[in-house]
Amino acid sequence: MFTGIVTDIGRVLELERKGDLRARIATSYDVATIDIGASIACDGVCLTVVATGTTPAGWFEVNISGETLSKTILGDWALGRPVNLERALKVGDELGGHIVSGHVDGVAEVVATAPEGDSLRVTFRAPEALARFIAPKGSVALNGTSLTVNEVDGADFGINFIPHTQDVTTWGGVAPGMRVNLEIDTLARYVARLNEFG
Repeated sequence: MFTGIVTDIGRVLELERKGDLRARIATSYDVATIDIGASIACDGVCLTVVATGTTPAGWFEVNISGETLSKTILGDWALGRPVNLERALKVGDELGGHIVSGHVDGVAEVVATAPEGDSLRVTFRAPEALARFIAPKGSVALNGTSLTVNEVDGADFGINFIPHTQDVTTWGGVAPGMRVNLEIDTLARYVARLNEFG
């Protein structure tokens, strides 16, 4: 489990295809505290650490399956790409965002950006099958970041990114046409399921 509060911006150091895709990601986390088998959310995708190292700086490696590549933007990764990172929630940690599983539901697209005061308003388009789970003032996780939805218009929804969020995540580089990982709120999923029986 995660909270959608990004705690590091990693960087893709190596990509190698051997059956699955293996990625090496630079991190400022103390890799001595990362166990093999630990879960780290990478752009919102829960991945298992299979190796760590410190040369020339801290890094960890993950394997990414074909299924994950087909459902997320991880197949778009290239060397040097920045990656939102969050370590798994521990009992007693502050829950600053919302409960995020790291199981991406689909890929959304950035359709527009516009300055709004000091913030940046970004309009996203969700896949039609997921649009019904997105509600005004509800939560979504986009590239692993817990965000509040401002408004919804069909499959389009708007988010405001305050300067702090742009500074401490990869959202400072958002632009129209970008594809992003979308995880809908777990509560919305169960409410919709219950309504099917109502």
